[in-house]
Amino acid sequence: MTESTRSSHTITIYHNPACGTSRNVLAMLKASGETPEVIEYLVTPPTRETLEELIDAMGGGPRPLLRRRGTPFEELNLDDPSMSDAELIDAMMAHPILINRPIVVTPAATRLCRPSETVLELLDNPVAHYTKEDGDVVHAPRT
Repeated sequence: MTESTRSSHTITIYHNPACGTSRNVLAMLKASGETPEVIEYLVTPPTRETLEELIDAMGGGPRPLLRRRGTPFEELNLDDPSMSDAELIDAMMAHPILINRPIVVTPAATRLCRPSETVLELLDNPVAHYTKEDGDVVHAPRT
């Protein structure tokens, strides 16, 4: 079983505690009554197989998952459209900071949760409203 292959009741967050968006997503999960498995992906990077599974589950290839700010994105010329998906994944494996966050895996879907309130769409019983670190209030989507 790979890291991203979980039981149907488990929620996993690939988290960076230094990121406000990631902290907000984790807090919204907990406020919604969830106890997610927290993987600090800079401490414990995903295996290549897991990263490929996450990318496949999200759809759209690796480019949408690349983080630019505060990373070696420019130095590695990752904006070059001729770079293959495998080359982009190689870069993410060599420099996990290139993996944008937070990625949340639920039984419903796998998503990059940017903006943070995106996570509420993945939950069966999301918190009705949540005040983010910056004071913005978000509301669960109506079903």
